[in-house]
Amino acid sequence: MILKLRRVTVTLKQKTRDGDGEIHILTNLKWSEATAIQVSELYRKRWRIEGLFQDLTQSLQCEIDTLAYPRAAVFAFCLAVKASNAVSLVRAALRRTWGEEAVEELSWYHLCSETSSVWAGMEIAVEPKEWSRLIDGLSPPSYGQLLRELAGRMNLLKYKRSRRKPKSKSPRRRDSSDGPHVATAQILAERNVKKNKFVKQ
Repeated sequence: MILKLRRVTVTLKQKTRDGDGEIHILTNLKWSEATAIQVSELYRKRWRIEGLFQDLTQSLQCEIDTLAYPRAAVFAFCLAVKASNAVSLVRAALRRTWGEEAVEELSWYHLCSETSSVWAGMEIAVEPKEWSRLIDGLSPPSYGQLLRELAGRMNLLKYKRSRRKPKSKSPRRRDSSDGPHVATAQILAERNVKKNKFVKQ
């Protein structure tokens, strides 16, 4: 079976965290169905959706291995989506307070992990009526203002994302056309001999 594909190359204004200045998209859509610009736009939207599902899986744990019953698994997924809406609200308040660039540097995994671990203690220490007292009767603008005030008290350095270093280039493997094959054991043995000579001197 022969599969005909198109490769769309997108030159990025800003390099990825791996240092790539271009991305290549493979698609089976014909030219008559979608132009290169339409393909790249669709991929960008798809990438956002994939990023959301990654947050649901890693940060909000929407897939719990011990849930073998389908209904329980769907219920857990729905709870994660509901929590994602709350996280989006927090992100909006942080963007309003600290700016887009500062929010992009936050690790949502660490933030969600700390929230889930501290929440149980907060439920014991603080009565529910104390929580509701802050927000009962607030209009949406007033509630947004409260969120911005609380966001302004955060120490963003505590949740700073650790960026992955660019991938180092792997050493070029010796090809059979370059010469006779040399066994790995032989290379290691030669290294040990050189090391021992250096130690003796």
